[in-house]
Amino acid sequence: MDRGKPGSTLHLLSEAAGLPLVVGLSAADVHDSRWLKPMVLALRLRPSPVRGRYRKIGKLCADTAYDHPEPRRWLRGKRIGVRIARKGLESSRRLGRHRWVIGRTISWLFGYRRLPPWYERHPYAYLAFLTLAAAMTCHERHPKLTMQDTL
Repeated sequence: MDRGKPGSTLHLLSEAAGLPLVVGLSAADVHDSRWLKPMVLALRLRPSPVRGRYRKIGKLCADTAYDHPEPRRWLRGKRIGVRIARKGLESSRRLGRHRWVIGRTISWLFGYRRLPPWYERHPYAYLAFLTLAAAMTCHERHPKLTMQDTL
């Protein structure tokens, strides 16, 4: 762990199509596995209009930075399928077919001019712009992604 490492880390939770659901920002010296639980808890799912009950997270895919026993136990207790690459055991190639979705979502977010270089002095202002970019991305991309599903 790099203590006192300058900078920040972007945490992102998206759906399978790549629409951003939850965005978070932390200091660069905080381990990624500590942010998994708050990100999942921040996701508030609405009731399904067809079934009338709450949707649940089926499977969560993450890279090796989130490989820690405590978040795995917590996710299993919530009955969420876990697909986290294990350090030293699994190569990133197998998980790469799922991880490109997050990479694409981050590129959508950083397509907005104000986000890639951090102009803001305070982290809460940067997080506000990041949340706004996520909302604008959902507004732009949702019709395109649903049109592809119907074809």
